[in-house]
Amino acid sequence: MSEQVGRRLAGWVSGGASGVARGFGGGMRWPDHRVAQVQRRTLGTLVVTQSLGGLGLTIGIAVAAVLAEEITGSAELAGLAQTTQVLGAAVASFLLAHLMGRRGRRPGLVLGYLLGAAGSALCVVAGVVDSFAVLLAGTVLLGSTTAANAQSRYAATDLARPEHRARSLSLVVWATTVGAVAGPNLTGPAGSAAAGLGLPALTGPFLFGTIGILAAAVVIALFMRPDPLTVAKQAALDRDPVVATAAGTSWSRVVATVRTRPGVGAGIAALALAHAVMIAVMVMTPLHMHHGGASLEVIGLVISVHVLGMFALSPVVGWAADRFGRPVVMGLGAAVLFASLFLAGGSPDGASVRIGAGLFLLGLGWSLCTVAASTLLSESAPIEVRTDVQGAADLVMGLTAAAAGVVAGVVMGRLGFVALNIFAALLVTGVVTAAEFARRAAARPDAAVDDVPAL
Repeated sequence: MSEQVGRRLAGWVSGGASGVARGFGGGMRWPDHRVAQVQRRTLGTLVVTQSLGGLGLTIGIAVAAVLAEEITGSAELAGLAQTTQVLGAAVASFLLAHLMGRRGRRPGLVLGYLLGAAGSALCVVAGVVDSFAVLLAGTVLLGSTTAANAQSRYAATDLARPEHRARSLSLVVWATTVGAVAGPNLTGPAGSAAAGLGLPALTGPFLFGTIGILAAAVVIALFMRPDPLTVAKQAALDRDPVVATAAGTSWSRVVATVRTRPGVGAGIAALALAHAVMIAVMVMTPLHMHHGGASLEVIGLVISVHVLGMFALSPVVGWAADRFGRPVVMGLGAAVLFASLFLAGGSPDGASVRIGAGLFLLGLGWSLCTVAASTLLSESAPIEVRTDVQGAADLVMGLTAAAAGVVAGVVMGRLGFVALNIFAALLVTGVVTAAEFARRAAARPDAAVDDVPAL
């Protein structure tokens, strides 16, 4: 202990202001019980913001494709509204993660929500001026909300105990249920409110969404203090004063990590493919139902059921991932995705129990894959490159999903909903492969898992 204190004092004297910050930033300032307190505060803050962000984001999902089709008159172009949102989320994820690596979680999350709110407001403008270009610009920025919500799940693991990582991550994923399930069901009232203001009915959900996203930004700015990622780095420094320094560009660090940590590559692959399956089917379901005469309220209800599957059972999924292992839960997620595509693909146009059941299982399969894969890649990456890996994972996930969204629009327009689900099933086989690869990597005696912080 005296040697450690001496090392801190030496750092303060020799390092000036930087040394003072580093010295106080070590274990003397962040003992285990203090880190645990920060973790509880962080989780509480993230639960609130995920609810608000989920409300702001998903309230527009049910009508984005419909608004795009109304503006353009094309079902194929309608899919671009969601595709650009996914693309925007992909790019924003990487940029926000880079900012978080340098400044901490709070600045990155606040910026993501502010950009998302601006995008949601642009979608309102697009409906008023009947401009597809403005709508696409809005959905690109709205993707920043998706990026912020996605990065929040990683923030939940920064200070989590190794044996509770998946549960901490899944709690934040679960919190999205509150806003995400309520959001699509507010499409009807939001449309009425917009009409009362003299705006097109389809802009109402985006108007409500802007308010929810701004509220999430305010909560993060006020209550995510101290920053969990900063504390995690300081705790790591306390345990090992000679913490490795990341070298090279962000992308080169990610490539090097994937080569040396097999769990990272498996996690990224499972995340990307499962998300692509979910996006491809989910964004075209409103059109599938709309073409069969389903009302906006019924479409919103089905999307709510889907979102319920994505988030409501997340705590159980997290427990299972901690109890049985990440690869097992990833494999189970692939099986559930296969079942969902069988049900959804065979559903008739319009409203049906079968499409509702298929969309619920689509969300559940996504949850199983996402929670397990996100935890796997986070714990497999060293702390000095963790945000780089997380940002790259969400970038790859978003780009893959964006490509799947483009293909989904073409397949839906030319071959129909059944063919779309067959295409999605081909992607699920890749999830199965990633799960098996992760299982074999975990069984290797030299498998590396980062345990920072060990409370």
